[in-house]
Amino acid sequence: MRVLITRKLPDAGIKLLEDAGLAITQYSEKRELPQEELIELCQSQDALLSSGPNVIDEHFLSHNRYLKGIALMSVGYDKVDLQAATNCRIPVSNTPDVLTKTTADTAFLLMLAVSRNAFYQSQSIQRGQWGFYEPTANLGQELYGKTLGIFGMGRIGSDLARKCRSYFGMDIIYHNRSRKVEVEQELSAIYVSFDDLLAKSDVLTVHAELSEQTKGLFNANAFRKMKPSSIFINTSRGGLHQENDLIEALSKKEIWGAGLDVTNPEPMSPQNPLLTMPNVYVLPHIGSATVETRDQMAIVAAKNIMAAMKDEKMPQILNPEVYRSNK
Repeated sequence: MRVLITRKLPDAGIKLLEDAGLAITQYSEKRELPQEELIELCQSQDALLSSGPNVIDEHFLSHNRYLKGIALMSVGYDKVDLQAATNCRIPVSNTPDVLTKTTADTAFLLMLAVSRNAFYQSQSIQRGQWGFYEPTANLGQELYGKTLGIFGMGRIGSDLARKCRSYFGMDIIYHNRSRKVEVEQELSAIYVSFDDLLAKSDVLTVHAELSEQTKGLFNANAFRKMKPSSIFINTSRGGLHQENDLIEALSKKEIWGAGLDVTNPEPMSPQNPLLTMPNVYVLPHIGSATVETRDQMAIVAAKNIMAAMKDEKMPQILNPEVYRSNK
């Protein structure tokens, strides 16, 4: 059995696949793999382990109906047409849970860094601007006792809420597709409408899936409803915010600052105005980038592939109906 891997995988995942007797092909070039090339490479494979922004749509799937499984090395699956995969009876899996804490940590890092202008001020030393002390200059803002607004109270949002509640004593409000009663009870979190989330949050952090309903949701109209002192954080998917609208909102001081681990588009242009704004901090989509987390992601993805190769249900299956349709 043969497996194509679209990126260099951590050794922990490779070892599992090799020990299972699978023949591995890793795409080694450091460039995005065009879909037609991916289709061609998959012609000689039995399964695909996809890492990176590979589009798995109806066109791809129609040329690869024989694949026994597709394992994503990510939580997000917005590049995958799950219905088309189900129609082709191809199981698709992701890697939930294992990157919850590291992604929440990244959001925590961003909100703290932005609130204190930390990295812009650090760079001022390199610019030779560490000079005369002024009591009213270079001021950030404290987060103690402020209101944290969470859009998408899933695993990552809940973990961040616990951190902020414990460390900063922040009040928690959230908007989600459904109520999270257990989180409300644990953290005294309050479910609010989307408009109230915008209006009442001192820090608004995004932890939702990218979908037709959420795409571009944080736009000019949304930013205008936020507090002038508020901070916008996105560690989910860049497509949830309109980047030009965010730039304008920051320029007009409609919001105070922003921290992004995801951008729209990715990668971000080095000339993007956000990179020179003092109250903005941007990371290159590294929310899960620790040795421990990437090892675990590779292990989970490998285990999903191994299950598919044995015609067993993938542990982290995204389209379980594919198994029902096979009965």
